[in-house]
This record gives sequence, structure tokens and C-alpha cells, in this order.
Amino acid sequence: MTEQNWDLVIKPKKGILEIDLKAIWQYRDLITMFVKRDFVAKYKQTILGPLWFIIQPVFTTLMFTIVFNKVAKISTDGLPPMLFYMSGTVAWTYFSTCLNSTSTTFTGNAGIFGKVYFPRLTVPISIVISTLVQFFIQLGMLAAFMVYYYFNGANFHITWYILVIPYLVFLMALMGLGFGIIISSLTTKYRDLNNLVGFGVQLWMYATPIIYPISSISAKYKSIVMLNPLSSIIETFRFALLGIGTANIGSLMYTTIWAIAVIIIGIIMFNRIEKSFIDTV
Repeated sequence: MTEQNWDLVIKPKKGILEIDLKAIWQYRDLITMFVKRDFVAKYKQTILGPLWFIIQPVFTTLMFTIVFNKVAKISTDGLPPMLFYMSGTVAWTYFSTCLNSTSTTFTGNAGIFGKVYFPRLTVPISIVISTLVQFFIQLGMLAAFMVYYYFNGANFHITWYILVIPYLVFLMALMGLGFGIIISSLTTKYRDLNNLVGFGVQLWMYATPIIYPISSISAKYKSIVMLNPLSSIIETFRFALLGIGTANIGSLMYTTIWAIAVIIIGIIMFNRIEKSFIDTV
């Protein structure tokens, strides 16, 4: 018999925490293709296309300004309401989009998963990357509003914590990816969880200091709000760009531990479900 040399040998994963980073890197072109697919599929046959990246946060910010600032009279710590709400909305949108989009990884791609082999993690990773482009577009929009309000006498200032923003984005991506693949793994067996994801994320937003500053919360409840791992990210993000809010290294370390724990649990569940999800879906 002649010895056969194979270009690719597919082997089952041996460990529940095993990640084939080499394979993911080899399929980087596929990730790029998925990123392009996400953009095309999302805004295909729409009139405004990518302009929705800007329209959605602007309308959300206007709604928050009218409802929570003008009607409910919730403080914005002296900041123009548009800047206060938009800064929180831009950061939260990145996290929530990563979570919502990756939560359908298995059910939404069952057809392609069942036909051809490629590292399954390339799909949620591509979602995180494509959403990152959306985040930077919205961050640029926020910067434009900051310039406008600055030249109109608004009282805010950029702090050195702006250097921490890439780390904040990394934490949001990590938690969005982790929570997303946990939910995606669960929904292969329990489809009704899909109905709870949107509602749960919406409730989570109101538990995060996006529409209210931490300073407006009584000391009795402030520690409870800070148990939310997203609270320190939103507060630090706002403090970095506007100089208002709280930035605490200890809180960021707490969030970092959360992010690491979530991504580890997500990878464990992803690897377990990946072996048999086609039979379930």
C-alpha cells in the first residue's frame, strides 16, 4: 500500500477547553467573508443602508432625552443630555449586538454547519469583528457631537482614561461573545430561550447606568448596581470621553474576572454542544 499524505486532517477535540487557534487563523479569509456577509445581509434591500448605524443611536438618544431627562427629570451630571445618553448608548449597543447576534450561532447556521467543515468559532468571531466596525462608526458620530457641544460651551473634558477605551471594547467583546455562545449552546435544545434573550437584554440595559448616572443612586443601592459587570465599563467609557462619572481600577478588574469566567464557560459549552448539535437542531 502506498502512503497517503493528506493536506488536512480533521480530528475531534480532546479537551472541553481546547481551542484550535491555528485552525481559526488558517480560516481568516473565511472570517473576512463572514464579516462582509453580515454587512450585505443586514442592509440588503434597504433604502438607507449603513446610515442606520447612525440613525438608530441618534433616535434612541433623542427618545431617552425626551423621556428620562425632560419628562422624568433624571440628572445627567451637568452634561448635555444628548452627550450623556449617546455615550452610554454607543457602548451598550456594541455589547448587546455582539450578544444578540452570537446567540443564534448554532440555530442560524445549522444549514452550513451540516454541509462543510470549518472551525465553528469563526462565525461568532466574525460577528464580533463586524459589530466592531459599527461601533467605530457610532464612536465617530459621538465625537462629532462632542465637537459641536464643545464649541457651544458645554462643560466636559476628555481624560487620560481614553487610553483605556480599547480595553473596555475588548471586555465588551469578550462578554458579548461569551454570553452569546452560552445562549446559542442552550437554544439548540431549548428553543424558547430565544424569546427571552431580547427581553432579558432590554432589562439588563435598565440595570446598567446608561439612562442615569451612578451619582444619582443612593449609597444603599450603588453597590448593587456596581455588581453588574457592565456598569464599570459604561461609567469608565463616559468618564474617559466626557470627564463625568466614575473610573475605578478595582471595578474594572472585577469586570475582567467576569469576562474571563464567561468566555471560559462559553467555550466549554460550545465545545460540548458542537459535537452533537446537528442531531439536536
